[in-house]
Amino acid sequence: MQTVLSSVLLDVPRAAAIWLSLLGVVAVTVAGLLLRPGRLRFDAGARIRRAAMPSELERAEEQRERSRYAEEIAVAAERAGTTAARMRAEWLTAQEAVEAAWQAYEAAEADVRRLATAEAMPLPSTPRTPAEYAERERFLHRAALDAYWRKELSVDQLSDVFAHRNGWDPRLHPVEQELALRRAVRDNLFARQQAARDREQAAWRAAERAAEAARSLRDEAFAAANSRPEESPSLLPLIEGTGEQTGELPAVSGREVPSVARGRAAVAAY
Repeated sequence: MQTVLSSVLLDVPRAAAIWLSLLGVVAVTVAGLLLRPGRLRFDAGARIRRAAMPSELERAEEQRERSRYAEEIAVAAERAGTTAARMRAEWLTAQEAVEAAWQAYEAAEADVRRLATAEAMPLPSTPRTPAEYAERERFLHRAALDAYWRKELSVDQLSDVFAHRNGWDPRLHPVEQELALRRAVRDNLFARQQAARDREQAAWRAAERAAEAARSLRDEAFAAANSRPEESPSLLPLIEGTGEQTGELPAVSGREVPSVARGRAAVAAY
């Protein structure tokens, strides 16, 4: 009995030393936590924000895409400006053509009025012989050809003259033939002026569309050149106070946690 008791008493100091060592380790750990509580704190919101934010590589790729897009829009705007200038020049040319066609028509109308006044006077008397009729026909053909080469008559009108159809009579007096020819020239120049006016209006509408497209592309190019990457919104609201956090996510009452897309951001087109 004395031997067993002696054995137990000899082990007590060793056990006490072990327990004291364990208590010392626990005390040191607790003291470290109390002095610097943030070292072992688990900030779930910060970790999620860091995971959701684009990396440096993604931001660099996004910047390259923005620069490339800005360059492409600038080139498109420059080409659109060139096209708009060309369309405007074409419109001005069409406008000049309308003015020239109108002046030619007015001159032809003046000739018709002058000859109509002369027609009211008695016509000179000429012998009605085959030679006279042949001369009248040659006069009509020469006058029609001269008007055609001056681009006052169309091909169809010239064909009618030589075919003696649609009212063309080579037996008429030269004064009457000249008046009929001047009326045909006037009608042809009026139709040409109307066609030139239609072309001018179409050119004006095309120039307006080209100018509007150029302005839109210039505005978009300016916006793309001066755009800045948008800041990604925080996934979690900032938590006020200095209280300790647990490993659970903080609850947000009345709101859902917004999501943030990773990768290249879309650039809005204006």
